[in-house]
Amino acid sequence: MTTEAELLARRCVEYPKGSPTLSAEAVQRMLPLVPGWELVEEGKGLRLNRRLADFMAAVDLVNKVAALAEEEQHHPDIRVYGYRNLTLDLSTHSIGGLSDNDFIMAAKINRLLRESGA
Repeated sequence: MTTEAELLARRCVEYPKGSPTLSAEAVQRMLPLVPGWELVEEGKGLRLNRRLADFMAAVDLVNKVAALAEEEQHHPDIRVYGYRNLTLDLSTHSIGGLSDNDFIMAAKINRLLRESGA
């Protein structure tokens, strides 16, 4: 079984179009490793909603997530709304669903949240 530490140690890899998505069973096993994230889009995506202290805290977190996304070459959809609310959506677009990359990124984003106190 995969652990959070194992997810954090891994790097995102390219999933060519046509690669299989994670099975529903694999997704259910991995979801507890990324607390705060929920399944969306009929199990084809992960979402994190976060309320931050203020607009600048949201923007600061967006910048940290953006740097991580560039490093991993796996980019979430990012939305800041209502002054200090942030939504992050992860999915592996090339395969139309979830891959290990989404859980790797979710774990690394959770680590950013812990480290930044957000």
